[in-house]
Amino acid sequence: MKKALVISAIASNQGKTLLTMALLHHYKNRVRPYKCGPDFIDPQFHAHIAKTPSINLDGYMMDEAQLRWIFQEYMDKEVAILEGVMGYYDGMDKGASAYDVAKTLEIPSLLILDAGGSYISVAAVLQGMKNFRDDNTIKAVVLNRVSSKMHYELVKKHIESECEGVVVCGWIEKNLPSLESTHLGLDLKELEDERLESIARDVLKNIELAQLESVMQIDVSENKSYPFKEIVQKDEVCVLVKDANFSFIYEDNINYLKSLYKELLFVDSTKDEIIPTSADIVILPGGYVETEDAYKRVKDLQNFKSSLIAHAQKGKKIYAECAGLIYLGESIDDKAMSGILPITFALTDKRERLGYYRCELDGEVIKGHAFHYSKVLQAPPTDIKLYKVSKKSAKEGGWKQGNVFATYLHTMWRVSGLSGIN
Repeated sequence: MKKALVISAIASNQGKTLLTMALLHHYKNRVRPYKCGPDFIDPQFHAHIAKTPSINLDGYMMDEAQLRWIFQEYMDKEVAILEGVMGYYDGMDKGASAYDVAKTLEIPSLLILDAGGSYISVAAVLQGMKNFRDDNTIKAVVLNRVSSKMHYELVKKHIESECEGVVVCGWIEKNLPSLESTHLGLDLKELEDERLESIARDVLKNIELAQLESVMQIDVSENKSYPFKEIVQKDEVCVLVKDANFSFIYEDNINYLKSLYKELLFVDSTKDEIIPTSADIVILPGGYVETEDAYKRVKDLQNFKSSLIAHAQKGKKIYAECAGLIYLGESIDDKAMSGILPITFALTDKRERLGYYRCELDGEVIKGHAFHYSKVLQAPPTDIKLYKVSKKSAKEGGWKQGNVFATYLHTMWRVSGLSGIN
C-alpha cells in the first residue's frame, strides 16, 4: 500500500504551492512529485525540493489509459504528491483539471481553503465543491490564513457539521515569519535547504500528518499494456540541448528519447558545447533565449551556433519548440539568433498565446500547449497552424524547411511521436 494526494484549491493563489513545497520537503527522499497540467516551472521547483524529477500528468494531451500508465510508470516511491492546476475543477471542459486527474487515478484530493476573514462561509464553499460532482475524490481540507487556534476550531466545527466525509487536517497561520521576505514565486536561488526547512516547519506546524496520511492510502497497479504508439527504436544518435536556456522539457520526454534512439547525448549550449558530428537529430526544447539574462548566455556562443548551423547545412534533422523555434530564426527584436530559418520575431507586451492548442499535421491531430509573448514579424508561408481548443480560428504555429521542424507547440512526445520530423 502506497500513499498519494492531489493538492488543490478553489482557485490559483490559495496556497497550493506552499503546502506542496512543505509536504515534498517533509517526505524528501521517499516522494515522487507530479504536476497536473502542462506547466514547466512547478516541476523544476518540485525536483529542487524532492531531489527527484517531477512528472507532468495532463488530461488533455493524454487519454485516461495513458494518464494511468504515466502515473504508474513513475510511482517508484512510498509517497506521491500531485500539485493541481488553478482551481480543482478548472480545465474539466478539456479533461485537464485536477479533478479529472484525481478521478482517473483514484487518488484522494485535499483542498487548501482560505479562511481569512471568514468562518461559516468556508463550509458553504466546501459543500459546493463536494456537491458539484458526485465522483470527486475530495477527502481532506487544510485551512490557510487562519488567525488563531480559536479561529481554526470555529471553522472546523462548521465544516464537520455540514460536510460529511471530509477530514479537516489542520491549518496554516497567516503572516508566517518565514514567508515575510519571499514572494513564493519560483526562485531556486532563494530556496537553500535551511530556508526550505524553516518554511516547511512553519507550514506543517499545525497540520496532523498522521490524520492526513490516513486518507492517502492507495493501491498502485503494475502497467500491463502500453497505451501509446509502439516504439520502434531508430538506429540514430539524438542530441538534446538541455541547459538554463532550453529547460522546458517534460521528464517523460527525456525517457521517451532514450527508448526511441540508439543513443541520447546531452549538450549544454550555455557552456558553448558543440553539436557532435555523430548526431542524426538535434532537439531544442522551449525555455528562454529572448530575455536579457538569457541572451547574455547565448550571444557569444560561437562554437555551439556554428556546429548547429553545420548540422542543418548537412541536411540533418532538427526539432525545436518555442524558444528553440526562436533560436533557429534570424532575430528577435535586436537580438541575433542562429539564422537557420528565415524568420524574424518581436517581443510583445501582452501574451500572444496561452492555453491548449491542436495542430493538424499530415492528417493527424497533435495536441499540445503554448505560452509565449513573442510574435512572428516575417516568415515564409506555412500550412502548420495552431488551433486553440475553444476556437476554430488559427495562426501560424510552425515551420518546416527540409529536415528542420520548429513550432510554438509544446507536446508530450510519447503521445505525439515527435510528429513533423520522424
